[in-house]
Amino acid sequence: MSEDYYKILGIDKQASASEIKKAYRKLALKYHPDKNKGDKIMEKKFTKISEAYAVLSDSKKKNQYDTYGSADFQQRFSQEDIFRNVDLGDILKEFGVGGSRGGGFSSVFGRGGQQSGFSNMGGNPFSQNMGRGGGGG
Repeated sequence: MSEDYYKILGIDKQASASEIKKAYRKLALKYHPDKNKGDKIMEKKFTKISEAYAVLSDSKKKNQYDTYGSADFQQRFSQEDIFRNVDLGDILKEFGVGGSRGGGFSSVFGRGGQQSGFSNMGGNPFSQNMGRGGGGG
């Protein structure tokens, strides 16, 4: 299933890095699991918002996404590829969301509090919730 990351964040394709970050912050705070405890729909929205930011905030991934289009990009890259080297937790910590042990991140991403936020992701953070894995392109 293809996702339009620009539409998810509510931004234009020509949005600057700061506009992308601002849009992510706004939506992530609204849909964060700590603010919507137990709401699976909100967790799913938060996951999609975080995925969109992970791609669009990285110039290399954004270029590949813009080149291949959403459907082809998602066929070429696994969730592990998308979230590699991304620390979304730091952005939300600026607003006091997420806690020192990962807060809502651990429940959304099935980490059981093993890691703080999204830092040091070595595996597939969506293996339990999204059912997607596999190698990237």
